[in-house]
Amino acid sequence: MMKYRVIPVTPLAQNTTICWCDKTKSAILTDPGDEVDTIMAVINELDLNIERIMLTHGHFDHVGGAQKIAEKLNIPIHGPDIRDADLIRQLPEQCKMFSVPMLPAFEPDTWMKADDIMTFGEEQFEMRHCPGHTPGHLIFINRQANIAIVGDVIFHGAIGRSDFPGGNQDDLLNSIKHEILSLPDDLILISGHGQNTTVSIERNTNPYIRNL
Repeated sequence: MMKYRVIPVTPLAQNTTICWCDKTKSAILTDPGDEVDTIMAVINELDLNIERIMLTHGHFDHVGGAQKIAEKLNIPIHGPDIRDADLIRQLPEQCKMFSVPMLPAFEPDTWMKADDIMTFGEEQFEMRHCPGHTPGHLIFINRQANIAIVGDVIFHGAIGRSDFPGGNQDDLLNSIKHEILSLPDDLILISGHGQNTTVSIERNTNPYIRNL
């Protein structure tokens, strides 16, 4: 059985999520935005074997701690889709734009893409490409555990912004319609910010997607 822990980090309360196979203690770390000491303390508390870092997209608040943790644990960084390469290479410019402490650019060990499967222990995530917030945004779905890590595509009662460089509102709405709303109604959505929600709740109450 897969378990998970959500850790809000950075002043933007970005949700870093640790997911692990309860049988083997193999784990993955998604979107470590920053506050590396806080994240490492939780990893040590849970006594997990983090095998890799996975990134939904290339914004600074989701990738800011990735390189430091990868170096500490000697693990690879996977994702997002290569269409977010420019965002990660332009991390210093992102930080300047949002007046946050400077972060260096880096190159993930592996770019991921739609339909890739990432395994850890007896668990796995499948990838779906959901552009609109960024060109290379991916979401990670574990059907056995009935959850999806959806980054900044959709939130409880809201959707991701599409006015940043590389964003596109039509693409975002199409991603939500075809890649989120096509999932089972009771599937839990772990968003990049804020509380968990479900496909059904957003389908029925989210004012931004009523016309979908």
